[in-house]
Amino acid sequence: MRKQELSEILTRIKNDEISVEEAVSRIAAEPVTDLGFAKLDHHRELRKGLPEVIYCEGKHRDMIRPIVESLLANNTGNILLTRASDEVFEEVCAVFPEAEYRKEARFIVIRREESKSGGKIVVVTGGTADIPVAEEACIVAELTGNRVERLYDVGVAGVHRLISRTEIFRDASVIVAVAGMEGALASIVGGLVDCPVIAVPTSIGYGANLGGLSALLGMLNSCAMGVAVVNIDNGFGAGYIANLINRASVAKESA
Repeated sequence: MRKQELSEILTRIKNDEISVEEAVSRIAAEPVTDLGFAKLDHHRELRKGLPEVIYCEGKHRDMIRPIVESLLANNTGNILLTRASDEVFEEVCAVFPEAEYRKEARFIVIRREESKSGGKIVVVTGGTADIPVAEEACIVAELTGNRVERLYDVGVAGVHRLISRTEIFRDASVIVAVAGMEGALASIVGGLVDCPVIAVPTSIGYGANLGGLSALLGMLNSCAMGVAVVNIDNGFGAGYIANLINRASVAKESA
């Protein structure tokens, strides 16, 4: 159930178009489907504005199809599958040929609506190897209705590449800074802008990077104001948080 659907039910009660009992029946419809191996939360879109997202890594491909079918039957928003392999896409596409595969980000989308919230999110990376995580953030932000601009491979090894493009940040509501190695990009961006910066450490780097731990600790220790940090390689989380910040900014401007 979505907010729009709930509003329509309440409006119909107000207009005496349906009974209270019928409305209660519709609202109280079982919000969870138990598939045995998964319990799907169909009211998540009502609470969060986005249906439950399917994290594919670690799931057998035979589990994916019934999860997708249940989500499609109980939600009307876009269905998202993260960390999806080619094999998972083949499984999904065999039943849902409209599915799109963003291979670089390992992201599957079954698009059912287009939404726009206005405002701009900038996603910036330290290096080219950080792009898959950045693209995950971009896709989530775009599918939740945001305008996204990309600025890739502008890390501290050649910081002039970033400094020469600072105009891209001018009207941004929020910036997502994605970097591995030592993770210094987030601090530099945070020192240049007056909007929130979401730092995403990646597992890109040599041995002492420790699978992204060095970048994570570097970002957590940033001295730049307005920098918040998500988990290693969590492009999805960064994209969704950026969407929330952008929506709040747009709502404030419209009030």
